[in-house]
Amino acid sequence: MSTPHASETESEPVRSGPSWAAPAPVRTHRWGLGAFLFAEAVFVLTSVVLAAVFSAPGTAAVVLMLVLPTVLAGLVAVGITLVRGNGPRLDFGLQWRRSDVTTGLAIGGIGLVTTMVATTLWMRWEGAGANSTVSSVLDGVRLPPALAVLVFLHIWLVAPVCEELLYRGLLWGAMERMRWSQLNVFVLSTALFAIGHLEPSRTWLLLIIAIPIGLARMVTGRLTASVIAHQVNNFLPAVGVLLIAMGWMPA
Repeated sequence: MSTPHASETESEPVRSGPSWAAPAPVRTHRWGLGAFLFAEAVFVLTSVVLAAVFSAPGTAAVVLMLVLPTVLAGLVAVGITLVRGNGPRLDFGLQWRRSDVTTGLAIGGIGLVTTMVATTLWMRWEGAGANSTVSSVLDGVRLPPALAVLVFLHIWLVAPVCEELLYRGLLWGAMERMRWSQLNVFVLSTALFAIGHLEPSRTWLLLIIAIPIGLARMVTGRLTASVIAHQVNNFLPAVGVLLIAMGWMPA
């Protein structure tokens, strides 16, 4: 008798128990454009209420008006992913990857140069009245060093995270769920980012600022790169706001 082949005598091990269990499928998020509109409404309504309550704001109120609306909107975006999705890490790709960081730094650096050029042109076009909303709020207000640094860190590091959660997170994910092409998602999110700041005189400038940030999101497919690019782009404006808040530079 011939000896049976190993394949005839050895059977595959029985796949049972945790070590052989198939990973649970990640469910698709269940939010749409309504989630983005809700988070954006939180931002707008918070800004309006604070402006009405603090008609003549002091230093602490100014900081609250600059920080609270953006942070609340960002928290709403995170909450929506937890309730209607898998959390920001999976739904937005908000995780630490060296490649995303380097891509964000590279694209953000290019964006910073284009922003500086565009801002210079915008200021020449607008003349002496050229000003951002943040600079206008701080005009004539001198903040204590601790609060000035807090505003600086918010504009440089925190606000970009919150804004990316809204525009390249909720909005981007909602349009992807509607099976829009990546190019259309990029174009619409870039346009709404510029319009959503509610600064008509700066809309075209914000559009230029938003292009490299959106590219970082589209190239990597994850939010980390666009957050980094946004933070790089916001650094010099944040320094300017710090100097204005300290009274070392006119608004």
